[in-house]
Amino acid sequence: MNLRSLIPVGRDRGLVGTGYQPFATLQREIDRLFDDFTRGFPAMTSPDLTPTLDVTETDKEIEITAELPGLEEKEVQINVAGNFLTIKGEKKAEKEQKDKDYRLVERNYGSFSRTLELPAGINPDQIKASIAKGVLTVTVPKPAPAQTKKIEVKAAA
Repeated sequence: MNLRSLIPVGRDRGLVGTGYQPFATLQREIDRLFDDFTRGFPAMTSPDLTPTLDVTETDKEIEITAELPGLEEKEVQINVAGNFLTIKGEKKAEKEQKDKDYRLVERNYGSFSRTLELPAGINPDQIKASIAKGVLTVTVPKPAPAQTKKIEVKAAA
């Protein structure tokens, strides 16, 4: 939260209380310090490693497709815990070449994890997954709809 948003604004005078504001000055200095410190560092989470997902639904199943370019089936792990499906993977760097001096590296390496909530009643044993040409497809069969049973009410004896 920005400290400036907590200071009331007066009509035609700008900020109310134009005197010395030590906390506002401190906040600006701390913000500047963090901006200077983090300048030049890559982002902590790379958007290129987070796979994009498509989730489609039919009457019988839910299909999840994820783009995982360059990954093979042994580098992808799918877990189901309760109603949550988690897709994990790791893109590892190829072999290190010591005779080359890299000037620019644009490919990302590292691990990722995406978690989706599934409807209640999913049978984890029926979930199927396959990967082809960098696209992971996970098929989740929907649970059967709950059966409604009418109970006859009898008069007490």
